[in-house]
Amino acid sequence: MPLTDRLLRTIQPRERAFRIADGGGLYLEIRPPGGKWWRWKYRYGGKEKRLSFGTYPDVGLKAAREKREAARRQLAAGVDPGEARKAQKFAAAGAESFEAIAREWHAKFSPTWESGHAGRIIRRFERDVFPWLGKRPIGELRAPDLLTVLRRIESRGTQDTAHRVKQNCGQVFRYAVATGRAERDPTGDLRGALPTTKPKHHASIVDPKGIGQLLRAIDSYEGHFVTKCALRLAPLFFVRPGELRKAQWLEIDLDKGEWRIPAERMKMREQHIVPLSRQAVAVLRELEPLTNTPIPAKPGCGGRVRSSTGSSKPSNPSVPTWPNSLRRWRANCASRGRWGRRADARSMGPQSPGSLSPGGDPSILRVVRLRGRIAVEPVVCHGEFAIRR
Repeated sequence: MPLTDRLLRTIQPRERAFRIADGGGLYLEIRPPGGKWWRWKYRYGGKEKRLSFGTYPDVGLKAAREKREAARRQLAAGVDPGEARKAQKFAAAGAESFEAIAREWHAKFSPTWESGHAGRIIRRFERDVFPWLGKRPIGELRAPDLLTVLRRIESRGTQDTAHRVKQNCGQVFRYAVATGRAERDPTGDLRGALPTTKPKHHASIVDPKGIGQLLRAIDSYEGHFVTKCALRLAPLFFVRPGELRKAQWLEIDLDKGEWRIPAERMKMREQHIVPLSRQAVAVLRELEPLTNTPIPAKPGCGGRVRSSTGSSKPSNPSVPTWPNSLRRWRANCASRGRWGRRADARSMGPQSPGSLSPGGDPSILRVVRLRGRIAVEPVVCHGEFAIRR
């Protein structure tokens, strides 16, 4: 029931803090000393957050609702209202500190990123950079100042994170240069200062017999039914794990045998059409009566399979220890004698410009390198792998 001014005037504090909801995530929090705080609860990047709108009666009911609507419009545009407020606070104070400009840069460009990616970037800054460089004027920062921060990250044994922080700091410095608040980007002076990281190739099964053993283990999996569906669909789709976990029924046409993944959920922001083999359609028809929510759903509540599913050793003894995460089916596909990298690339969706030849004829013979050996072979589609199971 929505709040009224009359009700708000009569509310008295209790021994413990309590809340009274108004709707749309807005509520009034009453604390034992008598303070009344407006709070707004929202979700961004898959996490629950809260934003304060001030105290009552300094901020009345109407004003609190107006602030809620303004914040909801920001959220609908892909902006985290909490981060946007922090950036505005720094800008209003006339601060040209590194933190102020970094938050301004983040608030400006994060709407074009996936929420999870945006959250990881701001957390890196908050954990590894802001405590030491955040309050300093960005124009005064030099390469040794940044190197000290990067060395601190490197000392934890996280070299990859140090390189990513350096990259993000460089983006902030270049933004500051473009907006006239810094003379140059000092990260260029750090070239060669950090040890290069060797790319780690995750283990994958390349032996056909090993793949067959894994497929049979999945078929005999005795865990949750929807998790089993996810494991059964992974080798039939070759899509990224997040694309499979967040799939919606409205994207799938079982009669036409196709799954259209919208551009906003694809890495390259292009719609991707996944052809459904008859085996995939059969699995989906088994799953359809159980849930009309994103597939595959978490058992019993219509949620999603966790992002860690398939990425580590299964706890269920019915599936043996296996090195494949859901994403490693791509490596398996590219490593087999009948499947080449270009078929794998098409299955995984739009790639970077120039990675595929024009036309994309799936039947053209191509020369591909398969884990150290050269082979001429046809590029095949999802259905053949399903049939050859």
